[in-house]
Amino acid sequence: MAGKRGLDIILNIAEYAPSKGGFDRVLKMIKITGGGEGRAFGEFTVEKEHLNHEGTLHGGLTATIVDNISTYAMMSRGKHPGVTANLNVSYLSAAKLGEVIEIDARTVRAGRKMAYLDIFLMRKTDKSIIATGRQVKYIDFKFDF
Repeated sequence: MAGKRGLDIILNIAEYAPSKGGFDRVLKMIKITGGGEGRAFGEFTVEKEHLNHEGTLHGGLTATIVDNISTYAMMSRGKHPGVTANLNVSYLSAAKLGEVIEIDARTVRAGRKMAYLDIFLMRKTDKSIIATGRQVKYIDFKFDF
């Protein structure tokens, strides 16, 4: 992947990660709609398999989205995916079956050793925020795109 930046890298990672057969396969439901220069945008429709026992979007899936899509945003700036040092998710509202959820992830700061990332998940219909996330990543690895 030498020399790739921006939206190109996000699209490649979004295709690669779910294809490996591990837990990241749950991310196949996300359609990347844009990004680059430290940002990533996407959307998905809440399906039955995404629900908890109460019939709303599962918190674990939300946390997985926060972890991965914010990392995609950071990688669009040519940074190593690193390892998560801290992950925080605030659940503000429930998402229900059939709702379309938009994702807006941004790199707040990516230094030499650490990166700080924010992400927002919101209903497409009214832009109300259902969850926010913050992530701190250790990124001081050698990685050539």
